[in-house]
Amino acid sequence: MKELYIIRHGETELNRLGIVQGRGVNADLNDTGIAQATAFFNKYSVVKFDKIYTSSLVRTHQTVKGFIDLGLPWEQLDGLDELAWGEWEGKPNTPEAREAFRAVVKEWQLGNYDAKFGGGESPNEVAARMAKAMDHIKKQADEKLVLICMHGRAMRLLLCLLLDRPMSDMEEFPHSNTTLYRLQYDDNKFTLLDANNTSHLAQL
Repeated sequence: MKELYIIRHGETELNRLGIVQGRGVNADLNDTGIAQATAFFNKYSVVKFDKIYTSSLVRTHQTVKGFIDLGLPWEQLDGLDELAWGEWEGKPNTPEAREAFRAVVKEWQLGNYDAKFGGGESPNEVAARMAKAMDHIKKQADEKLVLICMHGRAMRLLLCLLLDRPMSDMEEFPHSNTTLYRLQYDDNKFTLLDANNTSHLAQL
């Protein structure tokens, strides 16, 4: 049996501006993001995590820095990286950009999991690398309580995979910066214990 605490990273300046980062923009947390990360640590530092997993992107490392600084084992898995949005990464949040995103998300909701932008990744491609990352995490028998810090779109896809939902349901998993989803893994099955919990941010 395992229990997974899966959180999204704290806010970056591009998040604040509504500009997509994806896998290719390795942005730092802004002051708000650092405050969110601190608030999460203040509430959950009493949890005795056995291991921390993050993506390879620095915004996830900074979000769980408090836990890393406690000396907890930490491993980066690029399988947890955000979906690559390709040609739209880092571009201004224009009406054209928003329409392009709506169009590709609609394709995903219709079940076209191969749809993607030029130079980007499809849900099927992200699911394949996330499945490898999760296989690695599940195999670590001595890690019962695990903290995973990752990214919004990738988190939505991962929750669909773990809860045996079609990826077209990804929009049903809302997220904001440092939101928490908590899952139990037992008898080769994941169960959702807590969803979209941002109670730690009440102090901000």
